[in-house]
Amino acid sequence: MFHIYRTTVRSRRTLPVGHIRRILQPPGRAQPTVWPVRCCSANVRTFDTMMSARRAEARRSVLVQVSSERSYKELYHYCSQFGDIETAHHYRVDGDGDGDCHYILLEFRHSAEADAAMQSGVFSTERPGVRARSIFMWFRTGPKPKLVVQEEPKRALALVDGTHPLDETELNGLLTAAETIDDQVKVLHRVTKLNDLGKRLRFLAVRQLESSLQGMFPQALAHPFGSSVNGFGRMGCDLDVILDLDSRSGEPPDRNSRLVYHTKATNPNERTQVQRQLESIGDVLQLFLPGVNGVRRILKARVPIVKYHHEHLDLEIDLTMNNTAGVYMSELLYLFGQLDERVRPLTFCVRRWAQSVGLTNQAPGYWITNFSLTMLVMYFLQQLKSPILPSINKLIQLSATSQPDGGALSLARFGDGGGEAGWAQAFLKNPTIYGAFRSSNESTLEQLLVQFFEFYSAFDFSQRAISLNIGASILKPDHSPMYIVNPLETVLNVSKNVNLEETELFRMQVRNAVWLLEAHGKETASATAAATSPEPWGLVSLFGPKQQERITPQMFFTKRMLNVKDIFDEVPSDAKDNQRQYRNPSVKSQIAAIQRATKVEINKLSPGAVGTARPGSTDARAATLEGTGVKLKRTTKRR
Repeated sequence: MFHIYRTTVRSRRTLPVGHIRRILQPPGRAQPTVWPVRCCSANVRTFDTMMSARRAEARRSVLVQVSSERSYKELYHYCSQFGDIETAHHYRVDGDGDGDCHYILLEFRHSAEADAAMQSGVFSTERPGVRARSIFMWFRTGPKPKLVVQEEPKRALALVDGTHPLDETELNGLLTAAETIDDQVKVLHRVTKLNDLGKRLRFLAVRQLESSLQGMFPQALAHPFGSSVNGFGRMGCDLDVILDLDSRSGEPPDRNSRLVYHTKATNPNERTQVQRQLESIGDVLQLFLPGVNGVRRILKARVPIVKYHHEHLDLEIDLTMNNTAGVYMSELLYLFGQLDERVRPLTFCVRRWAQSVGLTNQAPGYWITNFSLTMLVMYFLQQLKSPILPSINKLIQLSATSQPDGGALSLARFGDGGGEAGWAQAFLKNPTIYGAFRSSNESTLEQLLVQFFEFYSAFDFSQRAISLNIGASILKPDHSPMYIVNPLETVLNVSKNVNLEETELFRMQVRNAVWLLEAHGKETASATAAATSPEPWGLVSLFGPKQQERITPQMFFTKRMLNVKDIFDEVPSDAKDNQRQYRNPSVKSQIAAIQRATKVEINKLSPGAVGTARPGSTDARAATLEGTGVKLKRTTKRR
């Protein structure tokens, strides 16, 4: 007999609205149990230290599917036989008609204890399938417990339903209850950013990917990058992973060894080789890895990629190879976020605003991406009278003058060590760079948000390009409507996909945002608030559902005076001609002249029809083009 590991009743979590101060409490202080901890649990500073700590957490963890969070007490006592449990987190995944799936993530004190728990697992005889050992298991019913009161677990659940994001109503309630716009920005950041559990689950997916391939490729490593690790990720964001099958390929071989491994010859075309490898890896993921489903291979894209969904983690994962630039960019953004505590809250607010007004979209297209928005925020913080962020060139100079003592830097990286690696090693690998720059700017988040909108409402996108490397604008190298220089590869434009319409829409929306913040302040809302419900103010008015109705691209792009089909469209009656609307009276006469001239030219193409029937008579049913056999039906409309 097994546990019924899905429940049909879904409890709705209610969040207290009046505890804004508790949300704004610094992460270092003790948090109340009613609020989930949404910050990194490890006390880390550098990017490499953070990544190492997260990998170690995943190495000590196992994920167990249970019937509900009430199973934790029994699960804790059973798993305690393998070792000491440090932390435990609960979350659920939306299921089908049978109910939701509940999971508990257990972290042991040592990795050997987690291995012992995993090795103790067995395969189900009632569920046939490929037998693959993994860190993803489920907890079945054991013998009936004796009538003995079990003591409470020493470690309580750190989170209950820890991956459930706030809905719009709950978020707007928290924002409305804040005292200032500055507090609203902080609240928005604290309750929407990727929390500790979300980061743990993503590194579990990385560990599963590595362990599944290291049997054939012992040096295989999976490098997460993007919003999951750069500090700008929000709840529910996707996981981007770069797979390196030989992480030690750049190391010099041992000259004393006379035994050399045989290797398989590769395709001379590197792109074709990556496509074939990703295709095979996609088959392995789909056929053998528990929890992986919905594998899609997008191999013809500029960067070949394999996308899949992990049902146990409720996570969308994008897997690619040999694209090292993403990791270095993630490390750069992580560094920017660590230099000043206002960088990430401001970026979260700008991203949320862009989503609410329709500037960004999850699907690829001609609109601004979250990465381009982040670049715009970083550049704005470099342009202040008292900069909050330095230019990249300035960081390189600071790194050169503050080399750490006590030996060379640890430069263990993937790749060949040239190009991008050399650029990154100039300062990203120097731990002292995190404390080498301190801004004297004391502006609040409210002031910075207004200044951001004002700055880009007057920025000349038609002539100037944005460069974070020098911290200044330059003349655009080409005619792209929006040009943001790629910090890693300066010949590329990270916003090349953005068209002119979306660029103008961005400028109109930032101007509208300035007006909204000025017209819907806290004082204005308090003065005009009704007795029944408070008036939306601050970020609530900025993110309101009516924002997309305020400004549309048609407001600043002139429509066509007429469609092309209108030139050749016959209008048999005066009634239909009167119904047609023309912006200019002269256009009506010009269209009529074009129609008459077109009819004459068509009649000239059919000389046989001209001699047998008068144009416009009812007997002229059809005319045949000489030598073609194509009939022109004059009684039908041509479109």
